[in-house]
Amino acid sequence: MQLALYQPDIPQNTGALCRLGACLNMCVHIIHPTGFVYSEKKFRRAAMDYADHVHMHEHDSFEAFDNWRKPAGKRLVLLSTKAENSVYEFSFTASDILLLGRESAGVPQKIADQCDARLRIPMAPNRRSMNVAVAAALAIGEAKRQTDGFRDLT
Repeated sequence: MQLALYQPDIPQNTGALCRLGACLNMCVHIIHPTGFVYSEKKFRRAAMDYADHVHMHEHDSFEAFDNWRKPAGKRLVLLSTKAENSVYEFSFTASDILLLGRESAGVPQKIADQCDARLRIPMAPNRRSMNVAVAAALAIGEAKRQTDGFRDLT
């Protein structure tokens, strides 16, 4: 299981997601451009002492990311408030990549259309969305549970 952040807007969320990746032994892909000035110093501050433990790849664009992903045979699973299917009704595989959109706007429709699946986190009625890092943690937890992904973690 891997995590991809599409043009993230908020450095603190990016840091939290990289920390999550480090703690759960997941690769994190940053798809540029970011909505903030991306620097090693700012990243290290947001990721705290986990920056040295996260396996991270940066991609100049979604096209560059997709050119890496498709030949690798990785399924792209979008987490979106607009999706109809729940993460709890989906069959994950260990090689899936969970794609998270921008905090302010999600992903453009043309990118959503390229995803192999689009999933949502069930929420109470009349709620817009939850924090992207919280939503990612819920989805990753379910995916890892289904794929025995916690087996090698202590």
